[in-house]
Amino acid sequence: MNDLSPAPQSLSHVTDWVFDLDNTLYPRSCNLFAQIDLLITQYMMDLTKLAFAEARALQKAYYRDCGTTLNGLMQRHEVDPEHFLGTVHKIDYSPVEAQPELVATIRALPGRKFILTNGDVGHARAVLERLGGADELFEDIFDIRAMAYKPKPLPEAYAAFLTAHGIDARRAAMFDDLEKNLVVPHETGMTTVQVVAAEDFTHEQVDAWELGRSSGAHVHHVTDDLADFLKTLP
Repeated sequence: MNDLSPAPQSLSHVTDWVFDLDNTLYPRSCNLFAQIDLLITQYMMDLTKLAFAEARALQKAYYRDCGTTLNGLMQRHEVDPEHFLGTVHKIDYSPVEAQPELVATIRALPGRKFILTNGDVGHARAVLERLGGADELFEDIFDIRAMAYKPKPLPEAYAAFLTAHGIDARRAAMFDDLEKNLVVPHETGMTTVQVVAAEDFTHEQVDAWELGRSSGAHVHHVTDDLADFLKTLP
């Protein structure tokens, strides 16, 4: 484990552990989201009648500016979110391998554990089944529907989650692969951990901003090995 933390901050006070799903509970190298990404591009092409390059540029702009492509599509094209989610999650989950050490380490954490994802519950359960961690490991999977389709990094997403479960942000930790998704948690008083790829990872479907590591004040810890980080908590 390579702990890249720019600002050590103890997690001994944490009683509620909040995990993003994609590229956080499984390695980015699984490239699982790449399958979803291509299905989203096709969805964009079918909807807008744009060519691949133009549809993809619009897709990434919505993702960057609206939190998710779906949020942009709902705002600007009145897309039915259920139709979108049912279309873009028809993927092959076999690249996700079992992670018994990670599952055992999360299970051993003191307090409650949650998933906070911009995906949906069905997608999360499919991933957890592959990891070997049935969703009984987590108190709740708080998904895009529970957020009323207002995704991370919007403040409404975190407020809805914290309120729903009566969480004191000052006693909670948030783990996410995207540093922009840690800004609001930091502002609410949560301890934040960015989970990054263990090795340099590039892919034509991944923009540079999706891979960035941050030394900003809103990122308290950075790790490229989540299981090891949790076993040796600061």
